[in-house]
Amino acid sequence: MGNQDGIEITGPLGDRYEEILTPEALGLLAALQRELGGRRKELLGARAERQRRLSEGGTLDFLPETAHIREDDSWRVADPAPGLEDRRVEITGPTDRKMTINALNSGAKVWLADFEDANTPLWNNMIEGQLNLRDALDRTIDFTDPKSGKSYALKEDGELATIVVRPRGWHMDEKHLLIDGEPMSGSLFDFGLYFFHCAQRQIDKGKGPYFYLPKMEAHQEARLWNDAFNLAQDHLNIPRGTIRATVLIETIPAAFEMEEILYELRDHSAGLNAGRWDYLFSVIKKFRDRGAEFVLPERNAITMTAPFMRAYTELLVRSCHKRGAHAIGGMAAFIPSRRDEEVNKVALEKVRADKTRESGDGFDGSWVAHPDLVPICREVFDGVLGDKPNQRDRLREDVDVTAADLLNVKATPGDITEAGLRNNIDVALRYLATWLDGAGAVAIHNLMEDAATAEISRSQVWQWIYNGVSTAEGQKITKEWVERLLDEELGKIRAELGDAFKEPRYNEAVALFKEVTLADDYSEFLTTPAYERMS
Repeated sequence: MGNQDGIEITGPLGDRYEEILTPEALGLLAALQRELGGRRKELLGARAERQRRLSEGGTLDFLPETAHIREDDSWRVADPAPGLEDRRVEITGPTDRKMTINALNSGAKVWLADFEDANTPLWNNMIEGQLNLRDALDRTIDFTDPKSGKSYALKEDGELATIVVRPRGWHMDEKHLLIDGEPMSGSLFDFGLYFFHCAQRQIDKGKGPYFYLPKMEAHQEARLWNDAFNLAQDHLNIPRGTIRATVLIETIPAAFEMEEILYELRDHSAGLNAGRWDYLFSVIKKFRDRGAEFVLPERNAITMTAPFMRAYTELLVRSCHKRGAHAIGGMAAFIPSRRDEEVNKVALEKVRADKTRESGDGFDGSWVAHPDLVPICREVFDGVLGDKPNQRDRLREDVDVTAADLLNVKATPGDITEAGLRNNIDVALRYLATWLDGAGAVAIHNLMEDAATAEISRSQVWQWIYNGVSTAEGQKITKEWVERLLDEELGKIRAELGDAFKEPRYNEAVALFKEVTLADDYSEFLTTPAYERMS
C-alpha cells in the first residue's frame, strides 16, 4: 500500500485484512508510535547499559531510589476487573483459529491469547490472529480441519474463558507497518489493534480489554505501558482504568522491581505472573560472561525447588498479595499423551506436583499449555480455594527475600552432561525449524516448547562455551565439539522424520543456531535475527 499521512503498510493484504487495518485503527497505531516510540528506544538503551554494567562485574539489588514505594503500606492496585476475579486455571496458546476455539471452550477461567512466545510473528499470523479474536467475540468463528475434516465451534452453554492478550515484548518491531518511515513497535501494534477492535466488544459483554505484558526489565517500562493504556483509552473515549494488565516477571532485573511495577500500573494492574522459563533464560543471559558463579546445570535438571527460583516465586506472591494483586503461577510444560499411557501418567503426576506446590505457596492460579491439563490444575486449586475466587488474603508475611537469595544461582543442584548438551542442541534445532515455518508452540519430547525454552537451550550452550565449562564426563565444551554434535543431532532428526524432514527449513535453523550460539558476541534474543530472516 502507498504512504498515507506517514503510515505505510508493506505486508500483503490477505482476505478480510481491511477489516483490521482500517484507517481509524491505523490512526490509533500512529498516535501510539509517535507519542511513545522515542521513549521505548531510550528504555531499550537503558537495558543495554545495565547489561554493560553487569558484564563488567556489577550486580543487581533492590533500588534505593524507590524504597519509599516499597515501604509505603497504604497503596493498593485496582480491585479485580469483571472476569478476572477467579483465575485458578489459565490456558495459553497462539491465536490461530482452532486454538482460539479450543482455548475458549477448555474450561479454563482465562485464555492467554498469545501474539508472543507461542506465536511466530509472520504478518499473516499477526493480522489473522486479530480477526480470530474479533470473530470469537462476535461468536462468528468456526473451523474445519482440512486433514481430519473435524469441525470446531464455540460451545453454546457453559462459561467461555476470559481473553487476555499477550502482545510482543518491547524489543520487537513490526516491520510490515512503517510510521514516518520507521518500523512500528511490535508491542504497540499488537496492543493497539486488539484494543481498537475489541475493547468495546469486551465491555459490552461485561468484561474488558485485558493484557499480559512480557519481557519487562524495569518499572519505567511499566510506566510506558501505563501511558500507552491512557492514550488508547482517551483516544476511544473509554474510561481510564478499564484496561487491566498482568505483568510477567520473567527477567531477573524485574524481580528486584516487582512492587514498583505494580505501582506504575496500579490503576490498570491485574497482578504478576511467574514466567519461569523466560526467567531462567534471563538469569543465564544477564550473567552469561561471569564465570562459574552463574553457570546453571543443564535445563532439564533445574526445578522450581532450586533456592533462587524459590526466592523469586515466594517474593512474587508476597509482593502481589501485599498490594491486593493476583499472583499467577508458571507454565507446566509437560503435555499429556493420548497414545502412550505411561507418558501420560508421568506428565500428569508432574503437573499435579507443580500445581500443588504453587497453590500451597499462595498463588491464585496457574498456567497450562494443553486443554487436557485444565481439569487437574483446576482440581488442585479447588482443593485450596474452595468457593473463594482467589487467596489474595494470604499475605505471606513470613517471606523475607534478600538480593543474595535471588542471585544464589550457584546453589542449584544438577550436572552438565553430554546428553544435556545434545538435548539443548536437538530442542533448539527442532524449535527453530518449526518457528521459521510459522508455528511458535511446538510439542517436542512430550514437552510444550516455545521461544523461551529455545532461548534457554541456545543461551546455555553459548555460556558453556564462553566460560570453558566441562561436562560431568570430563569433556570441555568447545565450538568445534558443538559443531560436531550439531551435525550428529541433525542427522538423528533427519533419520527420525524421514519424508517429513524439511531440508531448507533445517538448513536455516542450523545457520540461525550457529549465529546465536557460536558467535563471540551474544544475541540478546534469537527471535530478532530469526524475524529478519522472514519475509
